[in-house]
Amino acid sequence: MTERKPVLFEPPSRRSVRVRLLLLALLPLGIALPAMVAVLASWGGDYFDRLLVTKVRADLAVAHGYFERVSDGLGRSVEGLAGSARLVRALTLPAKPQEAALADLLDGARAAQRLDFLHFLPVDRSTRLAAIWPVIGAARQGVARTETEIFSADQLRQIDPALAERAVTPLLATANATVDHRVVEARGLLLHTAAPVRDAHGGLRGVLVGGVLLNKNLAFIDRLNAIVYPDGALPLGSAGTATLFLDDVRVATNVRLFQGERAIGTRVSAAVRQAVLDEGRTWLDRAFVVNDWYVSAYEPLLDSHGKRIGMLYVGFLEGPFEAAKRSALGVVVGLFALVMLVAGVFAVLWARRVFKPIERMHATMHAIENGDGDARVGPVGSHDELGIVASHFDRLLDRLQAQATSLKRWGESLDAEVAARTADLEQAVADLKAAQSQLVMNEKLAAIGQLTAGVAHEINNPIAVMQGNLDVLRDILGPAAEPVAPEIKLIHEQVQRIRLIVAKLLQFARPQDYVGYLEPVAPAQLIQDSLVLVGHLLKQGNIAIEQHFDSSRHVLCNRNELQQVLINLLVNAIQAMPEGGVLRLIAEDWDESDMPVGLRLVVADSGAGISDADKARLFKPFFTANKTDGTGLGLWVSQSLIERYGGRITVDSLAGRGTRFAVWLRFEPLAVERPA
Repeated sequence: MTERKPVLFEPPSRRSVRVRLLLLALLPLGIALPAMVAVLASWGGDYFDRLLVTKVRADLAVAHGYFERVSDGLGRSVEGLAGSARLVRALTLPAKPQEAALADLLDGARAAQRLDFLHFLPVDRSTRLAAIWPVIGAARQGVARTETEIFSADQLRQIDPALAERAVTPLLATANATVDHRVVEARGLLLHTAAPVRDAHGGLRGVLVGGVLLNKNLAFIDRLNAIVYPDGALPLGSAGTATLFLDDVRVATNVRLFQGERAIGTRVSAAVRQAVLDEGRTWLDRAFVVNDWYVSAYEPLLDSHGKRIGMLYVGFLEGPFEAAKRSALGVVVGLFALVMLVAGVFAVLWARRVFKPIERMHATMHAIENGDGDARVGPVGSHDELGIVASHFDRLLDRLQAQATSLKRWGESLDAEVAARTADLEQAVADLKAAQSQLVMNEKLAAIGQLTAGVAHEINNPIAVMQGNLDVLRDILGPAAEPVAPEIKLIHEQVQRIRLIVAKLLQFARPQDYVGYLEPVAPAQLIQDSLVLVGHLLKQGNIAIEQHFDSSRHVLCNRNELQQVLINLLVNAIQAMPEGGVLRLIAEDWDESDMPVGLRLVVADSGAGISDADKARLFKPFFTANKTDGTGLGLWVSQSLIERYGGRITVDSLAGRGTRFAVWLRFEPLAVERPA
């Protein structure tokens, strides 16, 4: 047997292999790491700035929502007092007792609601003020209205001399502000409302007007700042601030001057004034505020005529975030430099152990190409993976690779086939169960529908005869029917009640005949519309309303049907609080296993609650819970409407602690039957 001689490595190729290996190890690091640092510095800085702008945009939305909530609360408070029985009784007293009663009532309400003024204006006085005071003019037309207006010093003095004195604000020189030669701002930024006051017969007795002066209202601005920037909301030692501007002058702020005093009387920069007050845009960018740079958000405040009269501002110190960004970038650069250094050292040290086997293999391949069939790599003095590769250079490596590739391909094919068959089987089982459940439900509804339709037909015929003969009886008797008019009216009402019961039975039994147009419905607007429809019931009792809209999702359903369900729950809640209470309305997300499913609408009252016995029958037909004016079908039909969309209604109640109804709605109905 011919002896196979080892092939010695060639000096010229040694240098080439070594250089290439070192370049292969170090060049990617030398190019990629600096490029990554540059990209990270550029993209990361821009992304960080966008995050800050997004944060301040969200802060401005929170501040705007709080300002609107305060405005709405002021309007509801004054409107509620204007329509209260106490005020009507006080106005019916003789002159002197009336004046004392009105003073006590208004002083108590003003202190309770923390108003700066609350006045009752008789009809003659409100007539004189209506032309110059828009909210009074609206109240005289029967419309309660809340606005933010600028009042002159004389107008404030007519309301209360103390307000005019409080509104006076010396103007402080401010860098980068628009030139203004005034030395003092005497006008006031007033959040005020007016509501009509009517007597027992609906006649206008006057106007109730009240409001809050925002100039130097430190409690209001500190509360707004605490809501937008609670403790711990801003990391890295940053501080949040909030400000109200009258025109471009800070009249209420927690921005501090150098000595720790509030920067009341300083003015906004000319660039911000141009963008917000002159052009009406919302400013979302960095801005120099008094003595430092802040990530700032400004939005214009509008009066009753849509004129821009001031600004609402929130922002936080930019310096701590910039310092953190620079520190993070420095740490990243330092880590990359350290990685480069360590990688270079280890590449040079460990590459020496790789050079010799690779060079021998290169020489062997070159010898085989030149026709030396006995050329072999030979012993390389290495017992690692390179030594194994050198000894099995040709046949074993190719064979093992081919076998491994074939085995892997076969295994992947088998796994994919098993997974596909398993998925098909699971889907078939799920479809079978769904079809079986739907078939059982359809059979039940078909039987109920047939029975209900027959009963409704048999009831409607005699009811129609009774109604017709009742009308004929009333026409024939004429005036002679007056002694029994209440009895005839009672019969008519009971006939209509029977019709309503039959209609609700049909709506439950044949829901496909009552399905309406489906559209995306927003919970907040739906709740507001429903409150308007039950407003007359709310005014009859001392009921406070709390609204929490924590969801902005939309659901696909019929608006009228969902509004019917919501109004039914609202009416039940109001009737459960005859002595007054708190009505809570909540819209929140419905998620399961961290996946969005839909939304949840909650109607909660602070009434007497529902007993366990009544709770078990709550969704049964014709159960009225001792109410004499109901059909007992409201909750029954409401449950059928919600279940038809794949949702549900749940109730949670404790005796003496109120009741909480929750309506669970999916984004899209699961099995709603649409009309052809």
